[in-house]
Amino acid sequence: MANHASSIKRIRSNDAKRLRNRYIHKTTRNAVKALRSTTDKKEAAKQLITVTSMLDKLAKRNVIHRNKAGNVVGKLTKFVNSLS
Repeated sequence: MANHASSIKRIRSNDAKRLRNRYIHKTTRNAVKALRSTTDKKEAAKQLITVTSMLDKLAKRNVIHRNKAGNVVGKLTKFVNSLS
């Protein structure tokens, strides 16, 4: 167990950040899955804006790597453009 007050606080704050990161990461993955299952181009275009924003926020907060965020956004954009 930690002996210093600052290390106890660090443990508490790390746990809180970990839970928050897991929540936003899972929410984003569910949004990506929902977008991939969409067949309507207009609806997919609306969802793409939201999902892109979510992925960029994850990359900014270092939850996922920025290159991974860019790759996923690129693939999703290509998917939306291929819909008719």
